[in-house]
Amino acid sequence: MRAFALIAALALTACSGGAGFGKAGGLATYDEIKAAQRACADKGGALKLQRNGDAQYLDDYACEKNK
Repeated sequence: MRAFALIAALALTACSGGAGFGKAGGLATYDEIKAAQRACADKGGALKLQRNGDAQYLDDYACEKNK
């Protein structure tokens, strides 16, 4: 049981860099991507699909700072 908890914690940590799960349970719907783009732009960045990311999942997008 302890090993399962450790693996679950590591999995959550590995995914923490993305755009988040939003209100659609992690799916990258039009509205969720639009909201994530707006939030990212407010921080001075641009929302981009991460390398080898799946465009269907919001957490596979990241806010990258503009240069």
